Amino acid sequence: MELLDRLQRQLDQLDEAQLLRRRRVVATPCAPEMLVDGRRLLAFCSNDYLGLANHPEVVEALAEGARVHGAGSGASHLINGHSRAHVALEERFADWLSAHIPCARALTFSTGYMANMGLLTALGGPEAELFSEELNHASLIDGARLSRSAVRVYPHGDIDALAGLLAQSRAAVKIVVTDGVFSMDGDIAPLPAMLQLCERHGALLVVDDAHGFGVLGARGRGVLSHFGLRSPHLVYVGTLGKAAGVAGAFVAAHDTVIEWLAQRSRQYIFTTASPPALAHALMKSLDLIEGEEGEQRRLHLRALIAQVKQELCGTRWRLLDSDTAIQPVIVGSNGEVQRVAAALQEQGLWVGAIRPPTVPPGSARLRITLSAAHTAQQAGRLTSALRALDSAVPQEAP
Repeated sequence: MELLDRLQRQLDQLDEAQLLRRRRVVATPCAPEMLVDGRRLLAFCSNDYLGLANHPEVVEALAEGARVHGAGSGASHLINGHSRAHVALEERFADWLSAHIPCARALTFSTGYMANMGLLTALGGPEAELFSEELNHASLIDGARLSRSAVRVYPHGDIDALAGLLAQSRAAVKIVVTDGVFSMDGDIAPLPAMLQLCERHGALLVVDDAHGFGVLGARGRGVLSHFGLRSPHLVYVGTLGKAAGVAGAFVAAHDTVIEWLAQRSRQYIFTTASPPALAHALMKSLDLIEGEEGEQRRLHLRALIAQVKQELCGTRWRLLDSDTAIQPVIVGSNGEVQRVAAALQEQGLWVGAIRPPTVPPGSARLRITLSAAHTAQQAGRLTSALRALDSAVPQEAP
């Protein structure tokens, strides 16, 4: 078939550009040490920032949730799939965010991707203008494209550029959209200045806090708590498959915004509700996040971050300025980053090699992600290996 031939040629081109991705098969629970394709590896590529994905209390809560609520929900939230477990979880999130969003209410989604798509397509439209951060996650980019809104992209972290775009806008609905913590750079959006602009121009500020929820702020309540923000202009998206260790996502905003999503978000209305057992397990995860154990895990994670930054200082590869669990090491070319990742794997270390289009051309990187489940010795094993490779792996000519 001509179509199959065409697809194969394109796959061959990706292979030549060293951009083919492949899945690895994991035979153990998410943890620092994993059995990957039959080999034991020490992983630094998970988003399980607090080490809760295999926490015994969360695992038992998931099993208990299945015993109480069954394996599936059976239908969408608006038919008969809206369980009391979902209600309890949404009320918990609304309470968490009430200090930052007046009249806060929350709505759960099956995935973070669906939450961002459903939020932007419901709020956007021909009368809206979206102002999207240059390094936003693909789910925000796709949601903006499908929203039928005019979309303006502003440079990464450039408040002056954003201010200029907002001042020029004559749209009836203005929505600024940003990651809270940027997934490939690890830095945090300048939200206080962004919120001031949004309040001045009557815009909503949508914050996808996938990589801050559970980790940043008082009791792990995220980037809004980290900055001490409060405003009805805020719309907050939290992801539950990363620091929370389970699955799903939620949107928290003013009650009116949430009711609009419940009535108009196609990604919420036209999909089967996630299993109530997941919501049941997440209640235990939230107990751990906001309790003493969660605080101890965040303290340990911060110590690991400081250790890795200090021990990788001085290598030829550029460590980006990040104080979060995401510690990117810029290597440069696709070929070199794959060679470094392969050399690490030979030593039993698994670090993600991130290449375009996920990151800009020429900025291929090792995306080191740290977890509170890692020990200082394990982090030291990684940094020692990288420092040794700094001199052992030939540097490509520019």
